[in-house]
Amino acid sequence: MEHSSILSKPIAIRNGNKPFAVHRHFRMKQILLTASLLIFSSLTIKAQDSISEADKIDLTAAIQTEVQLPNPSETEVSDTFYRQLKTKFIEGNPYFMSVISLTLVLGLACCIERIIYLNLADVNSKKLIKKIADALERGDIEAAKDIARNTKGPVASVIYQGLMRINQDIDVIEKSIASYGSVQIGLLERNFSWISLFIAMAPSLGFLGTVLGLIQAFDDIEQAANISPTIVAGGMKVALITTVAGLIVALVLQVFYNYLLNKNESIVHRMEDASISLLDIIIKYKTHYGATQV
Repeated sequence: MEHSSILSKPIAIRNGNKPFAVHRHFRMKQILLTASLLIFSSLTIKAQDSISEADKIDLTAAIQTEVQLPNPSETEVSDTFYRQLKTKFIEGNPYFMSVISLTLVLGLACCIERIIYLNLADVNSKKLIKKIADALERGDIEAAKDIARNTKGPVASVIYQGLMRINQDIDVIEKSIASYGSVQIGLLERNFSWISLFIAMAPSLGFLGTVLGLIQAFDDIEQAANISPTIVAGGMKVALITTVAGLIVALVLQVFYNYLLNKNESIVHRMEDASISLLDIIIKYKTHYGATQV
């Protein structure tokens, strides 16, 4: 006990007989250390936040430069056009506008089908006739038939029909070519009548909507017992919108129809030219090889 009191006394004496001075000094060090740690941690967090914000800004800039967003003006223009078209469709009596739209769809379907058919039927008739002439000059009728059989289109079909009757008289061959040519022309002109019907129907439906719009305008005037521009404008708007829609459909279909007529006339002209050339080739073949060879 005495040793312990002796060991504790020098500390109190060296500190000027203030036994709690050491504890206060130690506590002040703890407080200063804690405050410095807090300040350091707060500065570190702020630096990290600033770095992360800078990274976000750089990343956003990189994304905007790499991914080009659509022009808002173009999107607004397309949306505005769609809204205007939808509004006019509703204002022009949806029943008549639906019938006119159906006319456009059916007419375009027929036009597209004919365009595909005529383009597939169109072949190089001069090249085909040259191959047939070379085969007949060698006296190889079967090779000529194979060439015509393996070639698509009405021109090759007419030539094949003539080659099938090469052992008969020239008058019979000519009649056979003419008969089968008329059949091929009928196949080429298939669905043309439907396209012309839709061309005539579209403006007729538009004019019918015009008449109904005028009738509606007069009915509204009669019910209101007053000729007001607002009342008349509603019926006139329906009349004009249906007329415009019908005329637009007729014009679009007319353009396709004229293209099809031009394409069909071109194929028929080549078919007639190939038929005449085939008759001349057959006559040369008969005079050279004789009519008995098949």
